[in-house]
Amino acid sequence: MQLYTRSAGTGIPVVLLHAFPLSSAMWLAQREGLARACRVVTPDLRGFGGSRLGADEPSLDLMADDVAALLDEEGIDRAVVGGLSMGGYVTMAFCRRHPDRVMGVILADTKASPDPPPAQENRERIARAVLEDGSEVLIRDVLPALIGRTTRERRAMVFGRVRGLVQSAPPQAAAWAQRAMARRPASFETLAGLKVPALVVVGEEDELSPLADAEAMAQAVPEGRLEVIPKAGHLSAVEQPEAFNAAVLGFLNSELGGEARSHG
Repeated sequence: MQLYTRSAGTGIPVVLLHAFPLSSAMWLAQREGLARACRVVTPDLRGFGGSRLGADEPSLDLMADDVAALLDEEGIDRAVVGGLSMGGYVTMAFCRRHPDRVMGVILADTKASPDPPPAQENRERIARAVLEDGSEVLIRDVLPALIGRTTRERRAMVFGRVRGLVQSAPPQAAAWAQRAMARRPASFETLAGLKVPALVVVGEEDELSPLADAEAMAQAVPEGRLEVIPKAGHLSAVEQPEAFNAAVLGFLNSELGGEARSHG
């Protein structure tokens, strides 16, 4: 599976995996703001953006293996791997399956706990609805929770941009990804076993993966640090890109300064 990828910058490779049901287009401000410090690699996960879906059964492990294959294609041995929301789930699967390829981890607005049965049932409901009626269910049931109160009230252009990205999600990919996420295991053991530093980021107004989830992940990781992004909801990197980028740059400089210079 070849993933369509947008990249920018040089230096230490930082792979950023997008949220559901968006694409790597969501990382525009990260490609622009982080490129002076590192090599930002932002793939479209399978089925989204410019990447094909394929005929495989829904699986986050498969999505993680796609990312490992992308590193091979890009000639990258080890990278900082991070993701937001669904991208965070794929990141944890990547850490489980390809630990030797990770030099640092970024987990934004995501959680290490599995879906309880009601959440699994809701994902299946959305998967069926999107296959039957297209993106209408995503606009109605998914979009409102993606952004925080401040963005809804004060940043109409950001809300409009996110709405456009949600609307353009291919129905087959959206259903596939919902089913993949519904099957994910707990990842606390994976986090506890990390041998590399980790940055956990959460929007102050995130209701889907609130602060308690972020704190639990940061505590599970041997070398974890937590950054709370003010006036941001679930899509903290899109809603408050300057603060998000500052958190990532601070992490890279303090935790991976030597690594970053050796890749320069």
